[in-house]
Amino acid sequence: MRAQRTDRAVQGFTLIEVLVAISVMALMSLMVWRGLDGMLRTQSSLQTRADEVRTLQAGLAQWQTDHDQLAELPGTPSWDWDGRVLRLTRRSAEAPANTVASSLGASVRVVAWTWRTDPGRPGGGDWLRWQSGPLSQRQDWQTAWNTAQQWAQTPDDSTRSAQVQIHPLSGWQLFVHRGGSWTNPLSSDAVTPNPAQAGNPTGGNTLGQTTPDGVRLVLSLPPGAAGTGTLSMDWVRPTLSGALS
Repeated sequence: MRAQRTDRAVQGFTLIEVLVAISVMALMSLMVWRGLDGMLRTQSSLQTRADEVRTLQAGLAQWQTDHDQLAELPGTPSWDWDGRVLRLTRRSAEAPANTVASSLGASVRVVAWTWRTDPGRPGGGDWLRWQSGPLSQRQDWQTAWNTAQQWAQTPDDSTRSAQVQIHPLSGWQLFVHRGGSWTNPLSSDAVTPNPAQAGNPTGGNTLGQTTPDGVRLVLSLPPGAAGTGTLSMDWVRPTLSGALS
């Protein structure tokens, strides 16, 4: 009997016991791997969502800043929407190089926003922003103003180099607040002749629009990490007294 117990101890585990142990270890390894894989996928998804949300927030903040910095100069439109591109004349903190005298009386930039179709993008298009360099001469501003419209209609490599891709969109809409109500910026009620622009052609389809009391931006977000549906944001002219109805 004592010899039998010694033989059993020397023999160790049987093949079946080893196979069972290996199977249990393999199962535990698989469970651990699936758990780690799930955690990594979740982390990656959350990071993608955070990146897209930050990008959209940065775009909205830039939109707000561009409107807050509108430069209303004599004979120079500050806000114009032709149904395709929104063009703005905004103040610039940077002075253009080699400028002796300014015919505008200030350093400004021309900024443009548009939505451009792209079948390869989620929702079928992108929200884009373009800006010129700092300007101080009226002829340079005029060139940049016309270039902004050209960029929205028929972009080339030169104009694309100054654009920034903000966020994929299914589409967008703009409404303006004038005369106590919200309306389409191209309607006759929204277009107010600006005496300061008389005799000063600005090129393109400018309708003599003055800076509105408020601008409502409506973005159609496609399904994605940043969410889906309609996003609306209102801008109110800082010098306006009273609330918009």
